Amino acid sequence: MNKFCFVIHPLSFDDIARYEPGAKGKGEPILRKIMEWMPPYAAVHVTGVRTPEGRETEGWFVAAPLLPQQLMDFPREEVYRRVLGAIEIGAQLGAQVAGLGAFTGVVGDAGITINERSPIPVTTGNSLTIAAGVQSLFRGASEMGIDPASSTAAVIGATGSIGAACVQLIAAKVKRVVLVARNETRLRKFHETVAPALPCASEYTTDLSAAVRTAQLILTATSSTQDVIEPEALQTGVVVCELSLPHDVSRRVAEQRPDVLVVEGGNMLVPGTPRFERVREPGTEFDLNLPPHTALACMSETMVLALEGRLEPYTLGRGISLERVVEISEMADRCGFELANMRAFDAAITPETLAATRAAATLRRAQDDTVKVTP
Repeated sequence: MNKFCFVIHPLSFDDIARYEPGAKGKGEPILRKIMEWMPPYAAVHVTGVRTPEGRETEGWFVAAPLLPQQLMDFPREEVYRRVLGAIEIGAQLGAQVAGLGAFTGVVGDAGITINERSPIPVTTGNSLTIAAGVQSLFRGASEMGIDPASSTAAVIGATGSIGAACVQLIAAKVKRVVLVARNETRLRKFHETVAPALPCASEYTTDLSAAVRTAQLILTATSSTQDVIEPEALQTGVVVCELSLPHDVSRRVAEQRPDVLVVEGGNMLVPGTPRFERVREPGTEFDLNLPPHTALACMSETMVLALEGRLEPYTLGRGISLERVVEISEMADRCGFELANMRAFDAAITPETLAATRAAATLRRAQDDTVKVTP
């Protein structure tokens, strides 16, 4: 049986308590100092991952306890040291392939240097994240009655490793795609490179609000630590698929825009009877902040590679091959992984929720039409 490890870290100050329950109630200055010196440690033992025909894997989630902003602000060599320390713990436990979670796969050169220095092959998990995200976006379009072929899609974070591949996959199904990123020079060069091969009309802009206002389908894949999508700019009945952790979509969208469908695009159902047991408190489940049997797609990619015996640095760097995206999706299907049920803002999207969202969109369109025709 091949084994894996996956590097995790808290996504916010509030999230630290999920890792260390004793941190609850402590002030931010104390927590920040603790995070600065706290070494990596094995946090979760994963068992019960089993394909339909009986192949199994087990692994460990190893914590590199830094917050997203610390991972972005600390000297790069210090971040590499922390992440490599986590991988080394996994390797000592028997892992043969490692995955990089959340911001550990973003810092520096997106895993290339970490893989070169690692005792075992490393993947960012971004290939399966891309596949799951694009599938989730178009599933949402179907639920909201949006015809992609006549729609405009906006990809926020288009020059990133995930966003760049999503642009090309989404463009094959929509009328127009708008590429959005902060660095105008990099964005312009990327658009010049990909535009001639895109099968739909395309443009680019650094004006996120302007792009969002034109789109019926939006996919976000940024490395921002702040809210990116706010409710004011969104069209009626739009679908927003977010692949970022921390999340890009403001919670104000849930409160103020009941007509908008927001979906977390990177979640997968894990085959078998997966269990995520806390290493320090045996018998206690680690809260992944996800429904039962569910894992992030980047975690799932690492599990798939172990199950398939592909102990290799599968996804690294900024330029992700579409062929790899298709291949890992096929491997995941073969292993029994499925797109998870829809979810947003830490809650399931039920059939009743979908019906209410569609009804709110219909009502808002009617109100918008009334305003337009009123003298």
